[in-house]
Amino acid sequence: MSPEPATARLSFVTLEQFLEQLPPELKLLHDGGSGTSLLRWVEPSELEDPTPYLPEGEFLLTAGLPFLGKGGSAAKVDAYVQRLVDAKVAALGFGIRPYFDAVPDALVDACRRHNLTLFEIPESLPFAAIGLEFSQLLETDNARVFRQLADTNRQLMRAVLSPRPEHELLAALVQRVPVWAVLVGADGRVRARGHNAGGQGASGHHAGGSTGVEHSLLAPMLERLLSGSGPRVEMDGFDQPGSALVFGHPLRSTKDANLGALILGSDTPLTPAQNNVVQSAVGLLELLVRQRTSGSLAPSQLATAVLLHPDSITSGGTKHVNGLKDLLAQSLSSTRSAQMRVVQGIRVDGAADDGPVRELLQWRRLFDTKLVEITEYGFAAITRLRVDDSLLADVEKLGWRLVIGEPTELPGLTAAYQRASSLRSRVLSSGMSARVDEVTWSVAGLLGREAGTMLAERLLSPVLSLEPDRRDPLLAVLRGWLSENGSWDASAKLLGLHRNSVRRQIGVLGELLDMDLNQAQVRAELWFALQYVEELANSTDVAGTT
Repeated sequence: MSPEPATARLSFVTLEQFLEQLPPELKLLHDGGSGTSLLRWVEPSELEDPTPYLPEGEFLLTAGLPFLGKGGSAAKVDAYVQRLVDAKVAALGFGIRPYFDAVPDALVDACRRHNLTLFEIPESLPFAAIGLEFSQLLETDNARVFRQLADTNRQLMRAVLSPRPEHELLAALVQRVPVWAVLVGADGRVRARGHNAGGQGASGHHAGGSTGVEHSLLAPMLERLLSGSGPRVEMDGFDQPGSALVFGHPLRSTKDANLGALILGSDTPLTPAQNNVVQSAVGLLELLVRQRTSGSLAPSQLATAVLLHPDSITSGGTKHVNGLKDLLAQSLSSTRSAQMRVVQGIRVDGAADDGPVRELLQWRRLFDTKLVEITEYGFAAITRLRVDDSLLADVEKLGWRLVIGEPTELPGLTAAYQRASSLRSRVLSSGMSARVDEVTWSVAGLLGREAGTMLAERLLSPVLSLEPDRRDPLLAVLRGWLSENGSWDASAKLLGLHRNSVRRQIGVLGELLDMDLNQAQVRAELWFALQYVEELANSTDVAGTT
């Protein structure tokens, strides 16, 4: 059996792992075999029927209130346990006192009959302590997995910038995910292969020294991948080691043309974290094959895309960030500490189409930078130039309009790109170039960056002072909840959480901020403050690493 991959779990721990963290006084009365199942949450409830409010995989705690009086009859207790089993509750914990001095025999019998794991919780172990222990364990597990995902993404990016990017990318992918991988070009021929270095899949079976299956068996899937349209996943399976599940991802151009496909094989379904790695690899491979069709200048375009989109710019260590700054300075013929701007060019009527290579060279010359990416709307560039009115006039004479970003440094590059992107539709509709730092056409624009960041710092200071792995989920819940006008159900759906989890975290935010979140004025102020919180959070993180 191979060791468990670094990305085997995401956001959840098992009941067995959780119990290892609890005091030994917890007594197991019946083992229903759920120790290895994923535990979603720990929830106390004294409702006669709590199942409408429970997610799958819950560890339910009760002091026995539902079993007082007539609720303690064998039939009532049996129906209660049956409902928990139907709701796929992982385990039931029964707290001794104030209602019972021992776990009722009827409850023990019902749990054995329906095979529900049952624990006796002593009076010395409060329910609140159990919930707190689980929250801390869950946060620790989350932080570990997200660190591993960040490391994996950095490894994929380094592979992309290597002399043989496709081969190195597949090698990095199969090192982190127990699959074999085949990259196929638009002509159906294999361009690169990858297989697990240990020769073992997640189930312990051989993952395949080449493709895992005969290439001819993949022909029907390849035909579907290369003849269809749009993003999708094609599935198949073969009675060969490491190939019980075979899934293919098409690689498409911005015009939805077929550029190739990535086919992966495994014996077991991938976990959420492993799927995250696969999606990152698919995106980078698609970018590689797209850029290759634009000429031999693909590496600099790829470097631009990687700088504009990843989350590792601020999450990496000081050495990693300084390495990126050095690379950036060399590409801009500048210094590590110099500020830069993101510039986006939008083609308008009358602009000549000189082809991607000539256009790329043209923008590199005009903006004095190697960091230019040809995009579906035109181009994106990172430059150290101020882009004054004279340069803007030269570009507009060629039939182009620009979105010119404000000065920024490396940690703020992604946010600067996003702000510039938000103005593209305005430039297209007005036919006039725009400067991000001159925009005053929204409430946020009227408020201004300086006032906006002051507002965010004043209102959200208790949250911003938390560690990132605690701060960022709380800010995401607040943003999602406010965007859905305080609707528990809608925000829970948007965030992918249970409504009770959203309610709990909003309660935590209300206490941290010392605000009544039911007031419309408070919600409005928080919403505007959130528009500036990303820059504040980035500056806090960078300050913490220096």
